Amino acid sequence: MTDDANGLSLRMFLVGLCMGTADAVPGVSGGTIALLAGIYDRLIDAITDLTPDAAVRALRAVASLDAGGLWAVVEDTDALFLGTLAVGISLAIVVISRIVHYAEVTHPVALFGFFFGLIFASALVLSRQISLDTRRHAIAAVAGFLVAFTLSGDVELLAGHNLALTFFAGTVAISATILPGISGALILVVLGQYTYLTEALSGFVDAALALATGGAVDRVLDPAATVVAFLAGAAVGLLTVARLVDRALEADRRTTMAFLVALVAGALRAPVTEVSRREGLAWTTDVLAQFVAVAVVGAVILFALDRYAVDIDVDTGDLDDVDADVAGHDR
Repeated sequence: MTDDANGLSLRMFLVGLCMGTADAVPGVSGGTIALLAGIYDRLIDAITDLTPDAAVRALRAVASLDAGGLWAVVEDTDALFLGTLAVGISLAIVVISRIVHYAEVTHPVALFGFFFGLIFASALVLSRQISLDTRRHAIAAVAGFLVAFTLSGDVELLAGHNLALTFFAGTVAISATILPGISGALILVVLGQYTYLTEALSGFVDAALALATGGAVDRVLDPAATVVAFLAGAAVGLLTVARLVDRALEADRRTTMAFLVALVAGALRAPVTEVSRREGLAWTTDVLAQFVAVAVVGAVILFALDRYAVDIDVDTGDLDDVDADVAGHDR
């Protein structure tokens, strides 16, 4: 591998770390990081190239020990690019999930207050870039807000945790992950699965490390089932829901974005609901003050990121132009 290739791989790994960190936190988007890094179009093209036909070709090449055929599939699907990004994203998510799990146990009010601030600021930032000048746009926005607001409450269908719900969460969250401005973690918060999944991932990593030093196998199985169900849902989402969202954006970007941005606004109910669910916690003056104070910190951080990063024009019909804007942007 050449020095240039090594440098490119390192850069993609670092971009993956940033994308994973962003996607692991509600209110920030890995898709936005991809735009800032100038790889958004390549990322979407590579994901689109991940088809069942490509998978069949790869399996046939492996079965017949055809290294040339396998390498052709790797090049056609830009698999090295995706794989390097995936390693960085995965490592960041593992680290962030551990931090979130600790904070959720020890400082839940501060954690969800911080998330509230991120989501609030994200909704304001995105709202500048949509227009509700037609009835269709307004209806889409109302629908998006109501969907997120309803799901963020105590919905019986989303109560508890099971593999089917985890699979569904993975399917929907991965679709948000590749959208600029919409966070996959935000979707998990709305579905009431965020802290459960971060706990499951941390438990899986701990059990797997313990297994390597003689730990019990049965401690790995339960969190592993949850992680596998989520990853399976994410794989299905990439091949289905993510493509549907992409087509909706191509067909009517303004209406689709009005719906998606309103989802963010409706999701503001989710952090409040999470605090309300905590045993032994009540909305006293002290709790509310702490929640608001940390929310302000979260909002300021996101506003700072927006101020010193880039304005993403979601109203344009062609995201190819956005990369040029990012490259030439100088504040």
